[in-house]
Amino acid sequence: MEAAMANGPKKQEKTAGGIDGPTNPMVTPLLTDLYQFTMAYAYWKAGKHTERAVFDLYFRKNPFGGEFTVFAGLEECIKLIANFRFTEDEIAFIKASLPLSCEDGFYDYLRGTDCSDVEIHAISEGFVVFPKIPLMRIEGPIAVVQLLETPLINLVNYASLVATNAARHRFVAGKSKLLLEFGLRRAQGPDGGIGASKYCYMGGFDATSNVAAGKLFGIPLRGTHSHAFVSSFMSPDEIIDKSLQSCDCSNACEDFVSLVQAWLSKLKWSHLLGGIFGETNQSELAAFISYALAFPNTFLALVDTYDVMRSGIPNFCAVALALNELGYKAVGIRLDSGDLAYLSCEARKFFQAIEKEFIVPDFGNMNITASNDLNEETIDALNKQGHEVDAFGIGTHLVTCYAQPALGVVFKLVEINNQPRIKLSEDVTKVSIPCKKRCYRLYGKEGYPLVDIMTGENEPPPKVGERILCRHPFNESKRAYVVPQCVEELLKCYWPGRSDREELPSIKLIRERCIKQLGQMRPDHMRRLNPTPYKVSVSAKLYDFIHFLWLNEAPVGELQ
Repeated sequence: MEAAMANGPKKQEKTAGGIDGPTNPMVTPLLTDLYQFTMAYAYWKAGKHTERAVFDLYFRKNPFGGEFTVFAGLEECIKLIANFRFTEDEIAFIKASLPLSCEDGFYDYLRGTDCSDVEIHAISEGFVVFPKIPLMRIEGPIAVVQLLETPLINLVNYASLVATNAARHRFVAGKSKLLLEFGLRRAQGPDGGIGASKYCYMGGFDATSNVAAGKLFGIPLRGTHSHAFVSSFMSPDEIIDKSLQSCDCSNACEDFVSLVQAWLSKLKWSHLLGGIFGETNQSELAAFISYALAFPNTFLALVDTYDVMRSGIPNFCAVALALNELGYKAVGIRLDSGDLAYLSCEARKFFQAIEKEFIVPDFGNMNITASNDLNEETIDALNKQGHEVDAFGIGTHLVTCYAQPALGVVFKLVEINNQPRIKLSEDVTKVSIPCKKRCYRLYGKEGYPLVDIMTGENEPPPKVGERILCRHPFNESKRAYVVPQCVEELLKCYWPGRSDREELPSIKLIRERCIKQLGQMRPDHMRRLNPTPYKVSVSAKLYDFIHFLWLNEAPVGELQ
């Protein structure tokens, strides 16, 4: 997660590889757990610190009860790695934090430490990913790679979780709806707020209310006014400057307030709308007029401060019709409380009646935005009830990942000095998959991904049209032959900073990639209720090696 500090992010220096430092200036080599430094010292003391190690960063279970995850946070990981160097101040703090018995030579070692000898292979950011498949493979001197463990997990965990949450909201809302992230005030601090805005946009949202995120990442901004703005007015008599120039600047309305009041009277006595409302709230009308005078081209009003159908909608329509007379087009309304399905349908009927009676083209298609503590379940319920909402403003449940607070990313040693390593557990889901691996996605005839498969590094890759046996890593009865119509290698080189590494794309390109990936998945993998698990497998050769190593490493019990 990336947050600007109170006074904004510090100026970032580019490395020799041309990569900026992390977005959040708090992301430094000290952003790690103490035991990473105690292990680094122990490695150094034992002379093991330069031994070549390979770690996999992955997760064990998809979040939110679903069967897919969106990988996010890679760019910030590469920015950390590209700028990983200790300052003298940081080394002094580490020295003060470790026992006095630690030798000075270790701190000299830290002074020369960077990630120039580290290799990062990763799945592209924005890809749909699945449990057990390495999101990143980190290879390098074991002491350095262990120092990277905690910050890499931190940078990937929340980013992938909230991007997945955003994608799930996009899936339930549908492609045609506008999704707005409104979560800054409810996020876990400024860092959570900035990260949520970035990764919700990446996961398929269209805009954010977060101005800082808009500046940092170029995310479109959206926002109107609050209930406080509406209730701060008392009556239209407060409005001093009542004039408004027409949209084409050909003339000016000297008394826009009177024009609005005239339209409100017409609406009140309309034969199509008669009886729906009587006297509307005049403080609300004054607020709407003032907002329209300030933003005639982008007028959108919050209509539920007092009464939606008896005051908010009529007041909005009177202002919108007055703007229309001057050549402007109002944007729409926002509903922040009440029965959103019913109110959106009634508002739509009101707009359509005005279009028909007063012959105002497209008035019936006025945008309706809904907010009010929305989540996947409420949007799904609205869909089942039937509604006329065009845009959803979603905050708390989205950015806090209320339904699941963490993804559970892990970082496991799979090889050292070319020797495969395995981590065993009585819980088979926690058994790691050893050795340096390559990962592929196999596609079927209909263009959908069928299975992800891991192979040993030196195994020949799967080939299009050739049958390959895919095995569950731990369950011997779960296996299937696949004849792929397309084979995609997942892990690509993102570091070191040489000419053939993958470039870090813009957030807009990552967002497009994510939307394309989600569209490629089979619908039954994506549905909210009882989704079909996506198959993750290993090659027959890797399966045999996993179980050979398992038996070799597990101690044999003795019965007495």
